[in-house]
Amino acid sequence: MDRTLQTVADGIYNLWFENGGWAQLSDEILARGSDRIARRVTNSSPDSSLTIGARASWSGIYFASPTDASLPMREVAFDTAVGSAPAWLVEGKDARPTWAVHIHGLGSARAGTLRGVQVATDLGYTSLVISYRNDGEGPKVGSGRSSLGFAEAEDAEAAVHYAVRHGAHRIILFGWSMGAAIALQLVGSARYQSLIAGVVLESPVLDWVATINANCVRSGLPAATGILAVPWLTLRPMSQMMGLPTAIPLRDLSWVARAAELAVPILIIHGNRDDSAPIRVSQELRDLRPDLVELKTFKAGHTLAWNSDPERWRSTVTTWLSTHVSADDGWDLPRPYKPI
Repeated sequence: MDRTLQTVADGIYNLWFENGGWAQLSDEILARGSDRIARRVTNSSPDSSLTIGARASWSGIYFASPTDASLPMREVAFDTAVGSAPAWLVEGKDARPTWAVHIHGLGSARAGTLRGVQVATDLGYTSLVISYRNDGEGPKVGSGRSSLGFAEAEDAEAAVHYAVRHGAHRIILFGWSMGAAIALQLVGSARYQSLIAGVVLESPVLDWVATINANCVRSGLPAATGILAVPWLTLRPMSQMMGLPTAIPLRDLSWVARAAELAVPILIIHGNRDDSAPIRVSQELRDLRPDLVELKTFKAGHTLAWNSDPERWRSTVTTWLSTHVSADDGWDLPRPYKPI
């Protein structure tokens, strides 16, 4: 492969080919001259295009399906206000009443969260790996464009309702990138504070203005360019012109501004090379709420902390959950929430 910052990064990754095939790569990096490197293929799909000249995307989505992650699952669906949303249900051990709900990010897929589902399964939690509106798997609404997690949070609520109806007494939320913005809307609601036992966030989007500015810089534009996008997102006439389903109240999605509203333990895992969701925002939230927020940093890019060091990622999440959630598994707790 071409030698780039991505292809020489420490850790294990996946190549996704144009035809949908994939190939998992080891952490072994072999020099092939000044501008090429090689990495050993450890696993691949039958339709992977391992041929000279094949085009592929470099990805942290390491597992293509629960089967590839050695997770027994069944396909389920839950009802939302805009239609039925598919989900994967991965049964936990002993029918414990603590469930984990896994929420993927913008432009990603459910499979991206399987890195965290493995940890939840090892701890005995039942996992619900959800889709939501306009993510390519959930219901399509309007033009199909994202509302940056604002409206999508209604679908995450519906997933929580499903979990409670099927035996959950407590919920752990796993949010990846924009999935963190979705998860935190539930955390910020008093309605769910007795139900949500903990939150694990990977590369979270905690402030959309900061995230938009960072992505402008990544695209070679001045950071201030992002300010020009704010009215098009927040003002109804302009958001309609963009085909958005609703105006997006960006301040309501700023968790630095709303830090005082947080009331459950939160683990943030963030790469110090993240050029999409700035780590400084996670650091600021940690500093504002050291009583609830713990931050662990990795030498990684956006949503790539697991890939950079899978064992450390697993042990970090396992230790944190064991400390903050598992000590009281909720067997004797009354149901704190009745779904509408």
